[in-house]
Formats: sequence, structure tokens, C-alpha cells
Amino acid sequence: MKRKVILVTDGDLCAQRAVEIAAHNIRGRCISRSAGNPTLLTGKEIVDYVKEAKYDPVVVMVDDRGNTHKGSGEEAMEYILNCEDVEVLGVIAVASNTNNVTGIKVDYSIDREGNVTKNAVDKNGIEKKDKIVKGDTVDVLNKVRAPLIIGIGDIGKMDGCDDTDIGAPIITKAMEMILEKSENRDLDK
Repeated sequence: MKRKVILVTDGDLCAQRAVEIAAHNIRGRCISRSAGNPTLLTGKEIVDYVKEAKYDPVVVMVDDRGNTHKGSGEEAMEYILNCEDVEVLGVIAVASNTNNVTGIKVDYSIDREGNVTKNAVDKNGIEKKDKIVKGDTVDVLNKVRAPLIIGIGDIGKMDGCDDTDIGAPIITKAMEMILEKSENRDLDK
């Protein structure tokens, strides 16, 4: 049986702590070794760790550390999205202040107050007027299709709205939304 995976396009230390808490909140597994700024593991190495997870959903982090070209995080994400050995449920696309990127059209976003919107959000988790999340590790999603893309501000931050001291509520809600939407897709089959 394929492990169910949630991809998160951030992996710095602050994001790692928030993602670990959120994975615990949804009763999932977090591959903490996938964290890094930038991502140090290859997509194949990450998939090998995912396969070893005792249960799912399995949360994986990928990060390009500001690289506007296809960096190690996007390469790993592309491999995972194309891999037949896992089932990617969705991607949490993290906004950053990166210039010279195309960005990705989101299906939904969650703003810093926990509101769901059809528009994108910026790094601070504030709703924008368009649907494009701009981040350093999202452009590859224009070439490789993910079943669901949720935009979010800077994980673990957003002026304290996603702080780990309060349980990382925004990243947790994004993961919960991916799980809910994937269950609904399964029911529609």
C-alpha cells in the first residue's frame, strides 16, 4: 500500500518545528530529516524514508533556500510527485519574498487568521487579490501536477499567528484541509 504524503515547501529550523507539531496534531508522521535550508536529501532518499514510516499521512519538507532556479528542494519535490511508490495528497505552498519567480496558482489559501480563501496569501499570511503564491520552492508545480495546492504564509511565523507555542495552528489547518479534501476525492471515486 502506498504511503500518503503531504509536501511542504519550507524547511528552515522554524518551519521544521512548526511542521513537526502540525504533523503530530494531525496524527501523522514527519520526516524531520527532509528539513534543511536548502534540502539536503534527494527525492529518492526522501521516498525511502517515507516508505519506512510506520503510518501515514507522512509530511515531508522541501526548500530551495531562496534559489530562484530549480534548486534541490524543487528537484526533490518533482521526484516525489512523479514517484509511483507514494501518493501525494497535496502540497502546502509557502509564500516568501522571493523575486524573479513565476509562482503557482493555488486551489485555496489559509490566511494568518485561519480563514480559507480562494486567493493567494503573502509571506505574512495576508490575503492577496490574486491566486498566485510566490515562493522559492513552488515553480516546479507548474510542470508537475499536484492534486491540491494550499497557499500559506511563512510557517511558524506570520507575526506569531502560527507560533509553535500556540500549536502551529495555521500549518495544522492546512494539513487538515488536505486530508479532508483527499477523503472527499476518495469518496467521489
